[in-house]
Amino acid sequence: MRGPHNIWRLIRTGATLERTGALKALFEATDAPRPMRIALRTIVWLFQWLGIKGDTSRPPITRAITALGPAYIKFGQILSTRPDVVGEELSQQLQILQDKLPPFPRDEAIAMIEADLDCKLDDVFSEFSEPVAAASIAQVHKAVKRDTGEAVAVKVLRPGIAKAFRKDVDAFYLAAWFIQKFLPFSRRLRPLDVIAHFDGVVQGELDLRLESSSAAEFHANTLNDEGFYVPKVDWALSSRSVMTLEWIDGITSSDLAAIDEAGYDRAKLGRIVLQMFLSHALRDGFFHADMHQGNLKIVSNGDVAALDFGIMGVLDAYTRRVYAEIIFGFIRKDYKRIAEVHFEAGYVPADQDVDEFARALRAVGEPIFGMDATEISMGRVMAYLLEVTERFGMATRTELILLQRTMVVVEGVARSLDPKINIWEVSQPVVESYIKENIGPKALARDLGRTAIVLSRFGPKLPQIAENILMAQSAEKDTSPQRMSLRYVALLMTGAGVAAGIGAIVALVLS
Repeated sequence: MRGPHNIWRLIRTGATLERTGALKALFEATDAPRPMRIALRTIVWLFQWLGIKGDTSRPPITRAITALGPAYIKFGQILSTRPDVVGEELSQQLQILQDKLPPFPRDEAIAMIEADLDCKLDDVFSEFSEPVAAASIAQVHKAVKRDTGEAVAVKVLRPGIAKAFRKDVDAFYLAAWFIQKFLPFSRRLRPLDVIAHFDGVVQGELDLRLESSSAAEFHANTLNDEGFYVPKVDWALSSRSVMTLEWIDGITSSDLAAIDEAGYDRAKLGRIVLQMFLSHALRDGFFHADMHQGNLKIVSNGDVAALDFGIMGVLDAYTRRVYAEIIFGFIRKDYKRIAEVHFEAGYVPADQDVDEFARALRAVGEPIFGMDATEISMGRVMAYLLEVTERFGMATRTELILLQRTMVVVEGVARSLDPKINIWEVSQPVVESYIKENIGPKALARDLGRTAIVLSRFGPKLPQIAENILMAQSAEKDTSPQRMSLRYVALLMTGAGVAAGIGAIVALVLS
């Protein structure tokens, strides 16, 4: 991880950023966090001392990142969704990285498809277009299936992308190690964990079979979601380097003029985007974690269709409940309960004062509710929360990184469609519905039933488990009576477990 080649790649990165004027542009983005600007100024001085001059004749930041390679582009895409981390100005400059990147030649894509699917392209498709969209890892072509005449989208990985990513991600690990080692204030943010998370996400994107699986699961989960659609996967024409999906015609959600011209209700579309994200995160624990404007289209019937399933978020049942209670607490202005949830979940160290934490949370929430709906910003909320949690010793929750950044992106998309949207009012019905179903007496009974069912599965094993424990305690003593007693206890436990399981199943059916 800390080899000479990685050090050289970091130096090359810094030189490219300075040569293109990107470091200067980053430093001049005054709304970026102060530690970031101090670090950038140091790097600028270093490269100016080395005689490397910047060229600001072109858009510097995006030009530099594009020149550095696909891993930097993907990292820039993630940063573009975090205005709470890099500031609004930098976030806007990085948004161009979300799409409209240079494609690779059509002939190379055809060669990859034929090799990966072990077929001739003309035998499968009657039409195969030039690239219609290009991103950092793959590009998309529109094609027509020869046997059915159905239009499909064919996604193809960039040639050599896995090797290129591996080199750059290794350099990221080195940079994170330096930051964590020599900048103590950064340790709470766990830079190495963040890069490890990024590495995992990218590795998933480099195998399109995993993305196909995610798309299929997401399609199944959302079949009955009114106003939202996910295209079907064509498994017969999908592989490690190729993914084929139903073609979606529609208006990109960023083309507001076309949306207005078509007569769609932008306020309704904004509500759909926000409520569907929350519903998928809370109800399913499986959500689209890259919902920027380029990945959302408005189709002819007014539904919102999602595209690009390379980055999906997963939340376990407990984390979903914690997240729902925190949101619901802000909606109800119950800051004491929000604080208690943080302590119960172990997010805040137990030696902190819960009442003081609740007062700090009130300072986050109250100014927001005093704002006009158009002024409420999830980015601002996240920035305030980061300040508060840092003060109380809360470590970065890596499992919530995707959730947090996606919430910021979704808010931005919803607000672009409807500048007057009130995110709390739109969120409330979804969160209240989840709370009603998953937190309360009904949910408690369901959880107890599931626990009993799980315990009942171990029933037949309990006598042997008990005997093994007894034998381990004393191998030389005559322990037959104890064995028999323990065996009877185990058998009783087995019967109780089975009975509880049956009772739980009946209770679930009757409920």
